[in-house]
Amino acid sequence: MSQKSVINRAPRRALWLAIGGGALGLGAIGIVLPLLPTTPFVLVAAFAFGKSSPRLAIWLETSRTFGPIIADWRRHGAIAPRFKVLSITMMGGVLALSIIAALSVWVLIVQAVCMTGAAAFILSRPNGPV
Repeated sequence: MSQKSVINRAPRRALWLAIGGGALGLGAIGIVLPLLPTTPFVLVAAFAFGKSSPRLAIWLETSRTFGPIIADWRRHGAIAPRFKVLSITMMGGVLALSIIAALSVWVLIVQAVCMTGAAAFILSRPNGPV
């Protein structure tokens, strides 16, 4: 690899590292904060680290805490039932808060459409190995 291509890759690698670090941080917070989902952030972190740092990607994939989430997704495209319930409940809660806050009808419609699509995707994923 030439020196020029290494220099051109540096900003991109730094961006992927930042995305991975931020996503992993949010995922870690989601372990203890029930309102924040862990799985999507961990999957984003795995993807970002795969683009930027093979060492961090391997560390994340072999982690006792986050490794099984990544493995279930890669092997089966699976989301554990407890995470499905949590995700759908959170989406419903956010929509309810938006209604209580009397947000614009258009905002509520956009939220409802997006959340319905996200919920359909989440519910369509397998539960993973039994």
